[in-house]
Amino acid sequence: MNQMRLVLLSCCAPCSAGAIKQLADGAVDGVSDFIVLFYNPNIFPETEYTKRMAEQIKYCEALGVKYAVLEYDHDAWRAAVRGFETAPERGARCSLCFEYRFRRAVKFARENGYDAIGSVLGVSRHKDQSQVDLAATNVCDEIQYLPIKWDEGLRIQINRTSDFYRQNYCGCEFSIRKV
Repeated sequence: MNQMRLVLLSCCAPCSAGAIKQLADGAVDGVSDFIVLFYNPNIFPETEYTKRMAEQIKYCEALGVKYAVLEYDHDAWRAAVRGFETAPERGARCSLCFEYRFRRAVKFARENGYDAIGSVLGVSRHKDQSQVDLAATNVCDEIQYLPIKWDEGLRIQINRTSDFYRQNYCGCEFSIRKV
């Protein structure tokens, strides 16, 4: 089997912890090298973005895992989903959001010599993995999309023993639940 270099598109430490650990332990067949990519211009407000980013960096550094943080341009993201602000969670807005983020991940992969992309964007109970997979296949070109089935038990175990900052919404202002 060809060994590939993987970009793991991540949304937050609680969702990505198991996947990162699996990759760090070499437990994903065919992956020889990987980097965690934090690209989440959808997260609102910026203070929330900063908390999630700091938590992701802290976890990657604790495991000795490479990571990259890309630009936070919430206005550009808002323009990409304009007209779908009232769409429900798991609806058309989410598909547009996933495609927007995967396009940037593909660009990052190309520019940095990676040949595959995986993600944890569908791990959250707020999201639909098949919707994430479709968005990725819609935008991945010569960069392969690797729809990995992450070990949910490992993720839960890590989360139970961690002190991760946890949020109660996906990230964008349209997904914040009114309490």
